[in-house]
Amino acid sequence: MTEMRLSIRGLTKTYPGDVRALQGVDLDVPPGMFGLLGPNGAGKSSLMRTIATLQAPDAGSIRLGEIDVLAQPDRVRQVLGYLPQDFGVYPHLDAVSLLDHFAVLKGIANRSERKSVVEALLRRVNLWDHRKKKLGGYSGGMRQRFGIAQALLGEPRLIIVDEPTAGLDPEERTRFLNLLSEIGEQVVVLLSTHIVDDVADLCANMAIIGRGRVLRTGAPRAAIDELAGKTWRKVIDKAELAAHQHDHTVISTRLVGGRTVIHVFAEDRPDASFDPVDADLEDVYFTTLERAA
Repeated sequence: MTEMRLSIRGLTKTYPGDVRALQGVDLDVPPGMFGLLGPNGAGKSSLMRTIATLQAPDAGSIRLGEIDVLAQPDRVRQVLGYLPQDFGVYPHLDAVSLLDHFAVLKGIANRSERKSVVEALLRRVNLWDHRKKKLGGYSGGMRQRFGIAQALLGEPRLIIVDEPTAGLDPEERTRFLNLLSEIGEQVVVLLSTHIVDDVADLCANMAIIGRGRVLRTGAPRAAIDELAGKTWRKVIDKAELAAHQHDHTVISTRLVGGRTVIHVFAEDRPDASFDPVDADLEDVYFTTLERAA
């Protein structure tokens, strides 16, 4: 079986009103879990929709292994599993009925084969015991797990999941991420998200995107190591924030116990009031966005 690698070159997309969603995107996605990290409006969903053949770019190329994605969309769809950001379900149908319907659309014509596939997938995403429950009564996490089940139909070689954990409670998020991690051992999984921890927990490789451009790529661990000894922490009053933002490269702020905690990027300790802190992927993320601003 030929290894599936995703290769994107010079991808651009502009929407009406001169909204430049993608601006010369170059990206190489190897097999395994790959995180696409960026703020809302960065162009992540536009990129996902283009790879999934739901819209055409203005320029550029996409190859999935030996497949020319833009010229051969039908071939791509045969090996693609896609869980969009807004995955709708028919609330009055149960999981078995709707997944069987999706299996027909995926080309699994034999009824006996469909029955086996549907059962196997619902067991894999831990929904078999809820198979007769109407989808309208599913929790957010259960709907997302059902979304992954439909994305796995046809044994795809590339799976795209767009903001899959947004709105999930911590227990459902953990269960869903464990499922993605298991799937990612066998196929290419492209995980698009603005939640830094999702990428830190799951992905061996990543890209950070902002304003339609790829700002950096590589392994999360290597990116974090680059900030070693260059990330500093200080607790301040909220009224002091503007002055610190003027004087330093403030990469993140958060409230802790009613006080404002800032992380600052600097080659050396700014002054004795700052403490060194171990960098994490959130620091990498905000540093990258700050440098690109």
